[in-house]
Amino acid sequence: MRRASFGLRSQFILLSSFLLLLPWLGYEYVWEMEKYLRKGQEKTLVGTTRALATALHERPALFDSQASFLKQVEKGRDLYAYNINGPIKLDGDFNEWQLYRPLFWQYDSRYLQPQNEQHQSSDLAFEHMVGKYEKHLYAIFDVTDQQVVFRPANSLSITRNDHLKIAFQDSDGSLKTYIIAPRQPGWITAYDEADLSVVPQIQGHFKLTQSGYRIELRLPLNMLGKKLGFAIVDWDGPNVAVKTMATSNLNNLTELGTVLVPSPEIERIIKGMGHSGSRIWVVDTHHRVLAQSGDIKHADGVWANSLDEYQQRTSWWDLFEKEYLHPLYYLILTRPADEFIDELYDNAALEGAHIKAALEGRSESSWRLTPDKKAVILSAAYPIWIDDNVMGAVIAEETTNGVRSIRNKALEKLFTVILAVMLIGTFTLFFFASRISSRIRKLRDLAEQAIDPQGRVLGEIKSSNAGDEIGDLSRSFANIVGRLGGYTHYLENMSSRLSHELRTPVAVVRSSLESLQLDELAPEQQKYIDRATEGVNRLNKIITTMSEATRLEQSIAHSERQMFDLSQVINGCMQGYQMTYPTERFELKLTEQPIMLSGVPEFIAQLLDKVINNAIEFATPQTPIVIELSHDDKHAKLTISNQGPALPDKIGDHIFDSMVSVRSQAMQKQPHLGLGLYVARLIAEFHHGRINATNLPENQGVQMTLTLPLSSTKQ
Repeated sequence: MRRASFGLRSQFILLSSFLLLLPWLGYEYVWEMEKYLRKGQEKTLVGTTRALATALHERPALFDSQASFLKQVEKGRDLYAYNINGPIKLDGDFNEWQLYRPLFWQYDSRYLQPQNEQHQSSDLAFEHMVGKYEKHLYAIFDVTDQQVVFRPANSLSITRNDHLKIAFQDSDGSLKTYIIAPRQPGWITAYDEADLSVVPQIQGHFKLTQSGYRIELRLPLNMLGKKLGFAIVDWDGPNVAVKTMATSNLNNLTELGTVLVPSPEIERIIKGMGHSGSRIWVVDTHHRVLAQSGDIKHADGVWANSLDEYQQRTSWWDLFEKEYLHPLYYLILTRPADEFIDELYDNAALEGAHIKAALEGRSESSWRLTPDKKAVILSAAYPIWIDDNVMGAVIAEETTNGVRSIRNKALEKLFTVILAVMLIGTFTLFFFASRISSRIRKLRDLAEQAIDPQGRVLGEIKSSNAGDEIGDLSRSFANIVGRLGGYTHYLENMSSRLSHELRTPVAVVRSSLESLQLDELAPEQQKYIDRATEGVNRLNKIITTMSEATRLEQSIAHSERQMFDLSQVINGCMQGYQMTYPTERFELKLTEQPIMLSGVPEFIAQLLDKVINNAIEFATPQTPIVIELSHDDKHAKLTISNQGPALPDKIGDHIFDSMVSVRSQAMQKQPHLGLGLYVARLIAEFHHGRINATNLPENQGVQMTLTLPLSSTKQ
C-alpha cells in the first residue's frame, strides 16, 4: 500500500509540474512585452527633454544671471540656495534644518584667513547652508568656538568681539558688507559696516551651544546680486591674533563667491511640463539645478494614462476580479510602490553619466534602482545650446510604475485563463487539505488548552472516534495527557504533603533538643546539641518554603482587589530595604506620580521582597542594584538590575517555574528550593501582568522586568 501511495503521489507531482509550465510560458511572453514597452518609454522621455530644451535654446539671459558663464565653480566658495519646504522659524534650533543636514558644508582650516597649519577645528570651525523660500534667503551657521566673546554693553566697536560678517553684491553692482555682533543670545541686529547704521531687513537669532554658538539668518532676495559670502570672525582678546574663517574673500568683489538661486523664470517655463507625468530638472554647465518641476512619486509616464479606461470599468466580472482574484494574483505579483525612497540629490552638484553626456552635447538616458529597491527610475538628458555652446541640460525622470502596471494587467488576464483550467482540481485539493488541516488545528488547540506554558495539565483531550490516522493520534494524545495529568497532580501536592507530614517529627526533635539544653552539658556534648539544633532549623526553613507557594495560591484565590498606588508601595518598600541592607548600594529612579493599580499591595511587597533578595544574593560586591519605575498610558514598568553572573543559556522564562534554581553549590548558604521567583510569577499573573528576566549587555548581570496593566486598562 505504501508503494502504491508513493507512486500516485509521484504522478500527481509530475502532473502538477507540467501544469506549472503554462504560467511560466505566459510570464516569459509578458516579460518580453515589458521590455518593448520600456524601450518605448525611453524614446518618449528623450523626446520630452528635447522638446523642453528647444524652448530654452538661444536664451542667454536665463543663464547669465545664474553665473553659468563661470569657468569653474568651487563648492563651499560658490554657494547654492536650496529650495526649502517652508519658512524657517528663527530660534537658533535645528528643528526645521534636520531634513537638510546632509547638505551642510563643513568649513575648517582650509578656509582660515590667514592660513595656519597648527589650527585645530576645536578652536574655530563651522557648518553652513543657505536656502530659499519664496522671497527670502535663509542661512544657518553652526559654529565651533571654545571661547565666545560677546560685544560689551558700553562698546561702540562692533569688531572687537566674535562676529559674523556678510558681504554681497547689491542690485547696483557694488560691494556691501554687514556685521552681526550680538551682545547676548537672542535676536540679532545687523549693522552696515560703512556707517554702522542698523539694517532691519536682515533678521536672525543667536544661540549658545555646548561647542560654541549657532546663528540663523533671513534676508530678502531683492537685496542680493550675483555674489555672496560669509565670514566667522573669532576675537579672543587684544593680545590674541584674530582668526577669520570665510567662504571667500569678502574684501574684494572680484574674489567674492557667487550665489545661485533657483531661477523662477525657468521654473515658469518648465512648470507646464510637470503635467506630462515626468519630473523635470534644468541644470547649468556646473551641474547646479536652475529649476525643478514635478514629483518623482507621481511621475509614472504616459503609460499610466492608458490604464484609466481599464480601471473605470464596472462590469460584474471586473468587480469579481478586483474583489476576489486580484488578492490571489498579488501573492505572486508585486504592485508598483506608491511610496519609495529616492536618492537625496545635492542640487549644488547633480551628477550622473547621462547628465555628463548631455553637457558634452549628446542626449543620453540611464536606468537606476532606488535605494530601497522598490522602484526603477528612468532618466533622460538633453543639452541646451546657446551660440553653439552647451550652457546647460534638461533632465526628465519617470518611474517604470506605468509599464509595470500594464505588465500586471496582462499577467492578470493570463492567470485568469490558467485559473479557469485548474479551478476544479484546485478546489478539490483545497477542500481535502482544508478538512485535514482543520482537524489537525483542532487537535493542536485541544493540546494547547490542556497544558499551560509552565507544563501544568489544565484539562483533558476528548478522543476522536474517527478510524483514520488523525483519530488514532487524538486518542494517543488523550491517553498521554491523562497519564501526565495524574503525575503532575501528584507532584503539585507532594510539597504540601511532605511539609505537613514532616512538621510533627521536626517539632518533636526541636522540643527534645530544647529540653536537653536546659541541662548543664559538657562542652563536647553541647557542640553536638548545637549542630542538631542548626540542622532542625534548616529543615524547618525548607518545610516553610515548600508550603509557601501553596499558601500563596490559596491566599490569592480568596483575596479581594482594591485600588492602590504602586509608586507609594515601592517607595515604602525601598526605604525598608535601605535600612535592612545598610551595606548594599541602591540606585533608585522612581517616579513621584501616583500609579493606580487594582490588586493587593501586600502581594506586590512580597514580590519585591523575592526579587530584591534574589538580586542581593547574586550581585557582585560593591556594585549597585538599580531599581527603576516608569509608566505610560497603559502599563507600569518596574526594572531591577544587578551586576553579577548571567543567566544560563536557553533557560528563558523557566527560571520562574517551581523548584528551579540557578545557584551554584558555593552560594547555598541558606536552603533554596527555587520557589522565590515562582512566587513572584504567581503574584504578577494575579495582577494580570508578567515578569521576565534577561541578561544585561555583554552578560554583565541580570535585569528583572515587571510589567503591570494600569487600572484603566485592566479591571
